[in-house]
Amino acid sequence: MRVLFVCTGNTCRSPMAEGIARRLAAARGLTGVEFASAGTGAAAESPATDGALLVSMEQGVDLGEHRSRPLTAELVAQADLVLAMGAGHLERAQQLGGAGKSFLLTDYASRGTSPRPVSDPFGAELHVYRQTFEELEQEIARVLDRLEEERGAGAP
Repeated sequence: MRVLFVCTGNTCRSPMAEGIARRLAAARGLTGVEFASAGTGAAAESPATDGALLVSMEQGVDLGEHRSRPLTAELVAQADLVLAMGAGHLERAQQLGGAGKSFLLTDYASRGTSPRPVSDPFGAELHVYRQTFEELEQEIARVLDRLEEERGAGAP
């Protein structure tokens, strides 16, 4: 299974989400799931922001090698599940062929009970990045719970 996280610039939320998902999946021994990220307005090859790098490093997630990439129809087609940080990101993923497999991260994690955007820390102070990291960690843990439950029930 391939999970694609989507935000705007692919330098804050989606790379943090990708790193968190990898760390949590490894800690659970969850195999057969790949994680990637992209941005609806991303410039190719930009590093993660300093705030995202630092806060992620504090939590054992290394974003040092991350380079941004624009969201494309090809990336959407390769993904089995597209998890967007906000409504505009979700709309763009659906326009690129992701209808039926694209969701707001919080909507998917909560099974439809809490569809809201993930706060954007871009340009903010480190405490805002830390809050966003914690928010992502909670939501992604719920996503992995759901994926594990659906696997156990025989879903792909």
